[in-house]
Amino acid sequence: MKSTRANFLPEQRFVPLRPALQEHLAKLGAAVTPENFQSICDEMVLKLLKETFARISADEGSIWLLDPEKQHLVVAFNSGPNTEKITGFKQPLSKGIVSLVVASEHAFVENQVYKNAKHSKDLDQKLHKTTYAMIAVPLYFLNEVRGVISCVQLLDVEVRDGQAAATGITPSGFGPSELNAIQTIAAVVRDLIDYRLLGTAVGWNRL
Repeated sequence: MKSTRANFLPEQRFVPLRPALQEHLAKLGAAVTPENFQSICDEMVLKLLKETFARISADEGSIWLLDPEKQHLVVAFNSGPNTEKITGFKQPLSKGIVSLVVASEHAFVENQVYKNAKHSKDLDQKLHKTTYAMIAVPLYFLNEVRGVISCVQLLDVEVRDGQAAATGITPSGFGPSELNAIQTIAAVVRDLIDYRLLGTAVGWNRL
């Protein structure tokens, strides 16, 4: 069978309605908050996220969303053993690598990230861990950057003679293939959220 390219064109009857639809979708996007984010994600989205984090051997995987004031990033979803401690964690946009990813809209991957001066240690201190490797990619939906999908590999830390020292086995780290996996799932999450919000706007489904 020879494959062909579908060539679908916009329905002209809908063209006059486009501004009203875009305005309503903008309102829906603005109404998504870290607190209600999981309610717009069906189980399939969360399952895909968890499976992707597990496949690349991430200890924790998170979705950070901008708060309504766009002053902080807040963890709206987490997959990992420290979910209760991490979900709801708030970080100023002026601090940390995840904030740089939002500002630049560029993906980030690095091993030995604890040596990076731009890495915020606030969450590490809360977990009594050290971040060894990190991936962070911008999260978009409705044509705007809304936050970050990140995942990390962690080192255990103990205090020796007043100094923090890593213990245990050094993680394998992240590379281009793991970054590609997170960029792919970010695109999938974007498209599924866009579809759900569009479906809500036109009455196909109800959130």
